[in-house]
Amino acid sequence: MTDTPTLFDDFPILEHPPTHLGIDAQFGAFHALNPWVYEHLVRMTYDLKARGNNRVGMGMLFEVLRWQAAMATTGIDFKLNNNFRSRYARLIMANHEQLDGIYETRTLREVTRG
Repeated sequence: MTDTPTLFDDFPILEHPPTHLGIDAQFGAFHALNPWVYEHLVRMTYDLKARGNNRVGMGMLFEVLRWQAAMATTGIDFKLNNNFRSRYARLIMANHEQLDGIYETRTLREVTRG
């Protein structure tokens, strides 16, 4: 065990939007309900960039958040929708010029429920 602070010292519980929404609407609602997720993703990306990483995988960052949540909590169902990865990558690169191009992105598709 370590006394090193983690991202989850004051671990907030994730709030989830209704699942009947399209993916873009779900992401917008999730982001509005959980702004700390974005803040942690930005901080982790800047930390990696400062260590010389010019490419960062959003998938890796999601897994780090999941791992830290598992290590910092007991009995909390911590769910990050993988469909939000590309939305976070685009949002971060749009808002942080220094991080533009740090994530690889592909053409966005709207994920529909059928």
